[in-house]
Amino acid sequence: MNTGALIEQFLAQTLRTVGGRGGPPKLSAAVHHAVFPGGARFRPRLCLAVARACGAREAVAALAAGGAIELLHCASLVHDDLPCFDDASTRRGLPSVHRAFGERLAVLAGDALIVLAYQAVALEQRVEAAQRLQLVALLAEAAGMPHGIVAGQAWECESEAVLATYQRAKTGALFAAATAAGAISAGADPEPWRRVGAFIGEAYQVADDIGDAAGCSELLGKPTGRDAALGRPNAVAQLGAGAAQRRLHELVAAAIDAMPACAGEAELRAKFLSATEQLLASRLARPAA
Repeated sequence: MNTGALIEQFLAQTLRTVGGRGGPPKLSAAVHHAVFPGGARFRPRLCLAVARACGAREAVAALAAGGAIELLHCASLVHDDLPCFDDASTRRGLPSVHRAFGERLAVLAGDALIVLAYQAVALEQRVEAAQRLQLVALLAEAAGMPHGIVAGQAWECESEAVLATYQRAKTGALFAAATAAGAISAGADPEPWRRVGAFIGEAYQVADDIGDAAGCSELLGKPTGRDAALGRPNAVAQLGAGAAQRRLHELVAAAIDAMPACAGEAELRAKFLSATEQLLASRLARPAA
């Protein structure tokens, strides 16, 4: 089974076995809507790629950790789209959760996904208890304060925010968790890999800023121009379009330079470069005439 199919299977199974035990049907539907159909699943793919590059013999721990990180990401999107933040009408080409199910269920669905992320790791009995504890602690750090995705969202409530600080929390935190979790899953030192993930996450956010400023909402599956409309920090606004693209490539180069030596180093480096080109192309794509 390929990586994408493994990830989708894990997420579906998690929602069935942990999130769907006779609870409120509308909440279950809202959670499912938030997770499926998914986006590119960059974070779990990255987690699995690092685990394999570090020599992991099996994918169980990396799949659980990567899937949990994806659930945290989905939760952040649900909350990010709420009227009190971006008031986005669409996500991944579909109505956002609050548009489809109402604000109350959207808040609860986001909350449920956060809890589900921890359950996905904590209840995975095929992973050793000590490793599960390490991964749960990593998830908490990536989600909360002072530098997790909650803090990243909170920077939007401040009158001023340093662009890099904002991006490293709102986006970089989960990417850093993905690379660190991949290393943990393979029994490798996670600390050097955190830095790799932080660079990739910042690069991803710069690409997202480029898409928000110059992309097509129809192709991106979400409204564009929201950063400018809401006065949010944005790499294109602060650096200019050309400089933002150069910054993206600089960050990917920094991630590659920061990679510790590992068995799959060459393959992983090639994946980073290929994914960068695809990501930038998708953010700048225009509809066919």
